[in-house]
Amino acid sequence: MIREQPISFNTVPMKERLTIQRQSMPEQDPNIRNGNFLEVNLGLTPAQAVLEAQRCIECKKPTCMDGCPVNIKIPDFIQLICNQDFIGAAQKIKEDNSLPAICGRVCPQESQCEEVCVMGRRFEPVAIGRLERFVADYAMNNSNGAADSFQKPEPSSQKVAIVGSGPAGLAVASDLAKEGHAVTIFEALHEFGGVLVYGIPEFRLPKAILRKEVATLEAVGVKFVKNFIVGRTMTIQELMHEEGFDAVFLGLGAGLPRFMNIPGENLNGVYSANEFLTRSNLMRGYDFPEWDTPLYRAKHAIIVGGGNTAMDAVRTAKRLGAEEASIVYRRSEEEMPARNEEIHHAKEEGVKFMNLVNPIEFIGDDQGSVVAARCLRMELGEPDESGRRRPVPMQDSEFIMDVDMVVIAVGNGSNPLISQTTPEIETNKWGNIVADEDGRTSMEGVFAGGDIVSGGATVILAMGAGRKAAIAMNQYLKAKVGSFA
Repeated sequence: MIREQPISFNTVPMKERLTIQRQSMPEQDPNIRNGNFLEVNLGLTPAQAVLEAQRCIECKKPTCMDGCPVNIKIPDFIQLICNQDFIGAAQKIKEDNSLPAICGRVCPQESQCEEVCVMGRRFEPVAIGRLERFVADYAMNNSNGAADSFQKPEPSSQKVAIVGSGPAGLAVASDLAKEGHAVTIFEALHEFGGVLVYGIPEFRLPKAILRKEVATLEAVGVKFVKNFIVGRTMTIQELMHEEGFDAVFLGLGAGLPRFMNIPGENLNGVYSANEFLTRSNLMRGYDFPEWDTPLYRAKHAIIVGGGNTAMDAVRTAKRLGAEEASIVYRRSEEEMPARNEEIHHAKEEGVKFMNLVNPIEFIGDDQGSVVAARCLRMELGEPDESGRRRPVPMQDSEFIMDVDMVVIAVGNGSNPLISQTTPEIETNKWGNIVADEDGRTSMEGVFAGGDIVSGGATVILAMGAGRKAAIAMNQYLKAKVGSFA
């Protein structure tokens, strides 16, 4: 990748940089935060941010950029922090990432940019994610989220419809708006953000941050339409042929919950993670009765699964007052796909971990409410197709535990509305849209990206897919204009 060489403002001698310790993230006290929905991580101070930025050793070959799915110019923005040009650093990030305040909070930097940081070979890697969050928040509080640097291009004659306001859709909208196209985002729910608003709790991603990011896009001309269900409100064909959109991007995500297909999953008190988190996050169930969405306050809640969604659900249950909130996971902690930070925070907040345990039945009372879970203890066998060791039931290990709430967090699938209403778009056996590496689908002028194509993944990977699709869409739109010239 060719990029401009950054101007170095880091005047701290190399030997001194190597002695600077990675800056710890200020946090709420665990025994206080497990009873509220305020943000856990409080953000670096300006002094901490500058000190952390000075740990960067200005590699000749900055591998951190290779680890970023949207190719943020990481060394450049870090050098701007060293120079205390925080607004400039935010503007530099915004060249490649339209959602830095969000990505700085929820992206797994430890397995992406920070994993390949050269400093990490001998020391702790530079805290790139924390620095990204810092400058994004600084810009939001001291400018217009760095949107004031956006130079509006000459408007094109092309209209683009984006279905879904999650990270993939927002990334496409940002890039195509910069090209002068008239962009409209259609969202099925009554708030914008997709999984960012319904799936991630307030204590990890405050809704106010998301609304500010959306407002930044509105400021550069992106239109937002809510309560629009593709395939019901209007089909893709109608968007193109009746509403006159020249291209469509599908970023619907993967929001169809999966269940375990065991007895008792239909009992009262058994939720999918999607329903549980949507009730809490989007419909403010955590603030009942101030908001009129009730959520059961459990005494003994179990969350089945080991990913980030499971951690979000169990930490939410704890905050809702559960006396005991437990993760039940059929593998060991080493195999858990959740971020280490989320596991660490959950433990600090008093969450119990029951690893190598798998429910086989949920038991109800005479009123149809869950009161117990029948489980098996597991042991790890040979690796399966995922490369992780397969969980195998232990002989004579069955036991029953009392529970009054269960949340199933074992993954999601794709909504079948697209395949049902638009058979021209090819889908695979899991119902995901088939698209090439640039997001082109089998239907002319229709592109797709994010979880609806890849299955459940991270915010930044969805944004990376969206940015690739935006490049291809821009080329398609320009060629379409040329064909009519």
